[in-house]
Amino acid sequence: MRKLSWYLLVVIVLYCCAEKQEACIDAPVIAEENKVSIAITRLEKELLACKTKEQIRGFINRYPSIAKSALRTGAYPSDSVLLEVLVNRFNNPHMDSLRMEVERVFPSLETLEADFSRAFSYLKLYYPNFKIPKIYTVTTGFDTDLIISDSTIVIGLDYYLGEGAKFRPLNTPQYIQKRYAKEYIVSSCMLLYASSPAINATDLKDKTLLADMVFYGKSYYMAKQLMPCLADSVLMEFTAKELQGSIANQDIVWAHFLDNELLYETNNFIKQKYIGERPKTFDIGEDCPGRIGRWLGWEIVEQYMDKEDIPIQELMRTKNAQVIFESSNYRPIKN
Repeated sequence: MRKLSWYLLVVIVLYCCAEKQEACIDAPVIAEENKVSIAITRLEKELLACKTKEQIRGFINRYPSIAKSALRTGAYPSDSVLLEVLVNRFNNPHMDSLRMEVERVFPSLETLEADFSRAFSYLKLYYPNFKIPKIYTVTTGFDTDLIISDSTIVIGLDYYLGEGAKFRPLNTPQYIQKRYAKEYIVSSCMLLYASSPAINATDLKDKTLLADMVFYGKSYYMAKQLMPCLADSVLMEFTAKELQGSIANQDIVWAHFLDNELLYETNNFIKQKYIGERPKTFDIGEDCPGRIGRWLGWEIVEQYMDKEDIPIQELMRTKNAQVIFESSNYRPIKN
């Protein structure tokens, strides 16, 4: 079996691959009257101003659903314990410093609002009955990063301060922590919507790695249609170097899957090596990024859609991963 020396490649080849993958894709023009306009409700200042139990109780009463998700109000044995924990947290002197960091990185949410507006406009174009959620931001002292339901999105801005911030979430691996930056907020939300059963149909009886790969591939493909100019590296949550290496070494990645007969593997431990959260896929190479199977699934779906003249809704309704794989006639990109 061949091991991968990931980046021993000519720089110009990597550059060309990156240019191909990072370019905007063709997207429908949305009429002005059909565009969605998003206004984000900022709750972090109001929440961080709560210094007494009465003030915290008032916030919980005003925003019960937000408090339940962002402050985990249902996780405590009693209201008295909940209020004691929260009053101690919000009176911690570090919270004031955290507030200033959030204000420094997010002085305005206009860019986020514009990005959400564009993405939801496309989602409404493809799924007219989709109900646009209300979006709120909070700062909880690293208790909440991102919570999505049918009706709301809650964003913990303190999680998304980015590299170089004075405060970063504790006990979070570095390869995950790098994604906690503001450029990943909208794409993370859209990817979750694209993965939802309401949009992405799957055959729950199919436990193969191929089925998982195609499911993720459909999710990434759909999310890309919602954010047509978003860099693939951001959507995939790879570094630019990891994406370039994956493209340039796609034939070796594919050979590994074939040589080891992985496509129809059902052992969850083995499957997680290729689609689970981990810093690297060491079975392929020391520099091969984690979740490489998800990325390969995206490539399969891309080639399927290049060959099939079907609307994206039909792709997302297709449950049979084997049909998508066979129809794609997938072959690694030749550099």
